[in-house]
Amino acid sequence: MIYLDNCATTRPCDEAIKAVCENMSENFGNPSSLHKAGIEAEKVLKSAKKTILNKLGLDGEIYFTSGATESNNTAILGTAKAYKHNGRRIVTTAMEHPSVAEPINKLCEQGYTAVRLAPKDYENFEQAIIDAVDSDTYLVSVMWVNNETGYITDTAKIYNGVKRKNPKTIVHVDAVQGFCKLPSKTLKADFVSISAHKVHGTKGVGALFVAKGMRFEPLLYGGGQQKNLRSGTEAVDLIAGFEAAVKAYPDCREKYEKLNTLLQERLSAYEGITINSFNNSKNILNFSVKGVRSEIMLHFLEESGIYVSSGSACSKGKTSGVLAAFGVSDENADSAIRASFCPETTESDIEALAEQIGRGIERFRR
Repeated sequence: MIYLDNCATTRPCDEAIKAVCENMSENFGNPSSLHKAGIEAEKVLKSAKKTILNKLGLDGEIYFTSGATESNNTAILGTAKAYKHNGRRIVTTAMEHPSVAEPINKLCEQGYTAVRLAPKDYENFEQAIIDAVDSDTYLVSVMWVNNETGYITDTAKIYNGVKRKNPKTIVHVDAVQGFCKLPSKTLKADFVSISAHKVHGTKGVGALFVAKGMRFEPLLYGGGQQKNLRSGTEAVDLIAGFEAAVKAYPDCREKYEKLNTLLQERLSAYEGITINSFNNSKNILNFSVKGVRSEIMLHFLEESGIYVSSGSACSKGKTSGVLAAFGVSDENADSAIRASFCPETTESDIEALAEQIGRGIERFRR
């Protein structure tokens, strides 16, 4: 199997699997318990928080969640309640993941207004986001790396510009696709959402970073875990796997650059190939194959044991609205393929993908 759909999910690494299994069998105490088993479990949480904070390069608190969807919902809906007197306007983008776009839609149903900016409309996208902030803007929510094209947003520039314009405006960043893949120097925010299964941890666990001095209203109420802000017994085993995955993730920026370049070179041998990725994280390449619908090419590749995507895994094969935000035509969006790499991806994987793309073109293009 050649797995090139790592933006959808990743194979848990050996280190994560080992950590999960060890904590399931040997460190299964409830971290809220006062006895030794509970204390040992609590140590896992503290260690994981420290590791994740160090990787983010930010100063604040980590709250563990069930995944990035919960983290995004908490950041958006929780801050709306906590800062309800700061304004009723939200500045975001037209390329956000549904777990950001949908909570914002819910707020709009309650009387908030949202400005959604598209990269295709601005030469300086970050400045456009900053310029859209006014005295009534309580929240700016942007993604660090777009999950469909790999487009990188300079969140540090946005954060600094927004705070100069309106210090009360909260900046939230969905960092799911950039975490562990990009240097933290371009990441800055009041709230940051991340997910374990995108970095070779397991599904079912994520985290929300909250900067010092920031607050939010909880979405869940119950036992008062995590400072009464995220109730529910912590998944110690999954959190241990999350920490292990973060520690094990290597610096692959140079490798991803080479793989990305190689794939583009091989694809250039075929007519009718359009690259949809620019200013992108090099572990992601989105391209369109003229004359061959995405679903047809995807299943053709699958027959050869090559797994790619036609867009966001959350869109269930629907034509991407995100690509339109980058100026991709409907025709090209309908034939778009996303290849996303991981530390285990090899040049031979890329060669095999390109070869099968060529065969698919010969078979299906009309």
